Amino acid sequence: MGFNLAETLRSLKPHRRQGTLVRRADDELPWVNDEPTIGGPLFLDATVYLDVLQGRSPAEVDRLLTYRLCHHSAVCLSELTHAFGRLDPKHTSTKTVLKTIQATLADIPEHRLHAPDVTIWGQAGILAGLLFRMSNLPKGEGHQRKFVNDALVFLQARQLGGSVLTGNIRDFDFLSQLVPTGRIVLYRTP
Repeated sequence: MGFNLAETLRSLKPHRRQGTLVRRADDELPWVNDEPTIGGPLFLDATVYLDVLQGRSPAEVDRLLTYRLCHHSAVCLSELTHAFGRLDPKHTSTKTVLKTIQATLADIPEHRLHAPDVTIWGQAGILAGLLFRMSNLPKGEGHQRKFVNDALVFLQARQLGGSVLTGNIRDFDFLSQLVPTGRIVLYRTP
């Protein structure tokens, strides 16, 4: 399957988007507290793994992770395995952290780990550029690369008919404003 730029531009209409994105009020957003225990599939953002591993995930998130079908992105796999190259092997906690990440990755069923296809990659590039332009964030602080990862996860979840479970409220609120057919479930850490 190839990437159709013209179709993506017709769909996302980046040339028609002007102004600045503004985060919606909390009462306009879909929160984990409002989610039924039994429901559609979830696509986990990297924030979920980190919050669970650090013991910061709210009880409502843990409940959904227990009862919902969870899908995983190769994008988050990359974000997690980054630690194996990034962390200082001489640091006292590195070995323990890497063991924990390794065990987490071993628990991901192969049939629930998804890599973005060419179309998703192409769409994510445009969406991330649009998100960066309309968020008015400063250049050179890594937002552009981070937005590509967020857009990939968001579009993968949309493609699979799932909702992104994430603690990254601002970025995924912006993504869902740009592509209202994508679904998100947000949470805050205590």
